[in-house]
Amino acid sequence: MRCLAEPSAPSVGFANGEYIRSNVGSPERLYDSPTDSPESRRCPVFESLVCFKGGSMLCSISSLSLGLAFVVAPALSQQIFDVWATTWDRSQLFKYTDLSPNPVNFVTPGAASQADIVINDGSVFQTIAGFGATLTDSSALVLNNLKNKNPANYWSVLGTLFDPTDGVYSAGLSYLRVPLGASDFSANVYSFDDVAWDSGLYDFNINNAPSYLFSVINDIQSINRYLKVHLLPWSPPGWMKDSGTMKGGSFNSAYISVYANYLLKSIQGFQSHGINTYAISIQNEPENSDSTYPTCLITADQEAEIGRTLRILLDAYGFPSVRIIGYEHNWIDARGFPIQVMQEAQDAFAGVSFHCYSGSVGQQDTFHNAFPDKEIYFTECTGTYGSDWWSDIKWNMDNIFTGSLNHGSSSGLLWNLALDGNGNPKLPGTSSCPKPCRPVVTVNSDGSYSWNQEFFVLGQASKAILPRDVNGPFGQRIGASVGGSLSGLLRVIAFETGRVKASDWKRYSLVVLNWDDNQNGNWDPTPIKATIEFRGKQATYTFPVGVTTLWWYAP
Repeated sequence: MRCLAEPSAPSVGFANGEYIRSNVGSPERLYDSPTDSPESRRCPVFESLVCFKGGSMLCSISSLSLGLAFVVAPALSQQIFDVWATTWDRSQLFKYTDLSPNPVNFVTPGAASQADIVINDGSVFQTIAGFGATLTDSSALVLNNLKNKNPANYWSVLGTLFDPTDGVYSAGLSYLRVPLGASDFSANVYSFDDVAWDSGLYDFNINNAPSYLFSVINDIQSINRYLKVHLLPWSPPGWMKDSGTMKGGSFNSAYISVYANYLLKSIQGFQSHGINTYAISIQNEPENSDSTYPTCLITADQEAEIGRTLRILLDAYGFPSVRIIGYEHNWIDARGFPIQVMQEAQDAFAGVSFHCYSGSVGQQDTFHNAFPDKEIYFTECTGTYGSDWWSDIKWNMDNIFTGSLNHGSSSGLLWNLALDGNGNPKLPGTSSCPKPCRPVVTVNSDGSYSWNQEFFVLGQASKAILPRDVNGPFGQRIGASVGGSLSGLLRVIAFETGRVKASDWKRYSLVVLNWDDNQNGNWDPTPIKATIEFRGKQATYTFPVGVTTLWWYAP
């Protein structure tokens, strides 16, 4: 918000996009902060004052001898003030820049650049649910250990990951995936009812999960009011399977009704810990069976029937808003399992989710074209320690944080939120992650921590979709494309974020990956000067090799 005060009651001037005092020789900005909260929008008490925020006038008041008169403001042009950037050479790591007093202006169009980005806010697509990662038992354990070892660092990590306050240095992650029972990143194998053939679920106990899992989620909730929690099992209890164990095997259809009740009780159990469920899935990776960690083969027919039964239970027991998300597996089978589930039980399922480990992101279109009204989520991908930092940034941005969303996804999630520097702790004996899986944040036993490449891609994307106002809407994807001879060197995605007050200007965000790092086989990172077309106006910005997120406002 920018506020300019008048010491008496002269007329109010306007120049270069700023309201100014008419009785001074140059503009004087009295308050200019990208981090002001919506609560700060009330104008301070001056005799004459004009305030505007995000390009829109909030108030314009002059004190007159006979009362108050409102000054009509001229129309404002769109200007880019706010930039977040992460560059290939790490000279900028999720760095914020305020372009004041020299913003990038949208002006009368000239010649288009060789990279011409066209933003079309007349084409509005899916609302973004959020970005995040999975809080496995192992992630919760290392974070809880950090809390005990160094509380200040613990709260700093959680704040930098999850604080959604507009403009602060934080990724503002708002989507958390949580296993129901053990996964390959747990201390031991357990479910919430390990008493064999307990079809009445009399021995169901949500507190079989470690207490630190719930306490860490509660701490995150204290930071982020928007947090969405997505629950899902890596396996049903072993006695519901032909193998008799949670490690591998197939689901026994005789337990469909029992398992649906088990999932309902899981939601109720999390609620008893103050954690509301946004979504639940029937089974993580239902086409995978591995004898070294909790996994389970569930057919599309079985998942559809479980989903139908669970939907009835959720509606009957006060959880009508909880989404049931199907599939939870790789892109490669997009035309198979998820479509079959929807054909059999589309009234029960809100949508499906995908992982990255086989296939390609464009295969999401197969599902979207078959069921355009159903939601798509992207919920898991991991990198490994020792891979190339910049290559990982490029892949994640291309395939997940522009790619998956441009192919219909409402989320972008990575695998473990936190682990140690060796990709531990893992379930003893598991074959998963033979190369150590890399988390979003590495937490060391001495209480120190470091951010991995996953944090920076998450942060760059998340800054584009978070609510502008407290309790405001999340961003919606809008049309964005690149033309010109250099179009292949940029990947882009754009969003529109609505406001609580209809009179406030909407925020527009553009996320750009410039991966022009090679010329004729030679390493040569080259910034790209691009034009940005928006509502008949044009801005020009030079994108460094890396990821850039831009903000501007328009009515």
